[in-house]
Amino acid sequence: MALKPEPKAPFHSVQYALRVLESVSTHGSGVTEARLSRETGLPAGHLTPLLLTLRREGYVEQVADGAYIIGSSLLELGSGVARRRALEAKLQQTLVQLRDSVGAAVYVSRYVDGEIRVTQVADGPRTPAVNEWVDFRSAAHASAIGKCLLTQLDQNGRRDHLVRHRIARLTSRTITSEKVLFSKLDSQPATVPVLDLQEYAVGTVCAAVPLTAGSSAGCLALSLPIEHAHRLRAAAATLNRRAAPVLLSLAL
Repeated sequence: MALKPEPKAPFHSVQYALRVLESVSTHGSGVTEARLSRETGLPAGHLTPLLLTLRREGYVEQVADGAYIIGSSLLELGSGVARRRALEAKLQQTLVQLRDSVGAAVYVSRYVDGEIRVTQVADGPRTPAVNEWVDFRSAAHASAIGKCLLTQLDQNGRRDHLVRHRIARLTSRTITSEKVLFSKLDSQPATVPVLDLQEYAVGTVCAAVPLTAGSSAGCLALSLPIEHAHRLRAAAATLNRRAAPVLLSLAL
């Protein structure tokens, strides 16, 4: 439905913006500004700055040929598969930026139905992911990811996990005593990153910080080859500071 701009109504009114978004959403492959002007009844003088605002807020995107398509912010307002994919893409973009900032592969992991799940990874040629030579589900006692998730469980939850996934020596640095492990988990300050200094794999050091949303246990982690171990604490501190945007992405 075309709208006739009223002289007293601002060009960026909610009514006009909704009409533009409705029009864009009906054109899956994109729609030109000229066609948007015809369909909405908005002249270029009103439509151009409105599209600029919608682009800046992520509600529409402009593709290579200049046409407009719906943006990630609009998808996130929806539901179902499209919304989930939009949120995953937004989180992945956040992780890539964090990877480049800390110079290390980064991971998001959750504790779901009694198991450790690494849900997203951002790595690259210069920031390779750790070689998962032992399934992370079976290495909670050794990996930074696992220990960080275990710190968020109560004693019964920890014991339940270790009954199903027995403690095993993975390297000479691996803690193999449940009593010692639980003592370290209990003394771990919530605001300090959990470290793995070659406990999971020889040649790799890791750090993890909790991402707790409600009752759901999660963590944000990074890994570095041993030759970059001198950067671990600084990278872990950056990881800790940058956890909030990642948690926000997960909570949306």
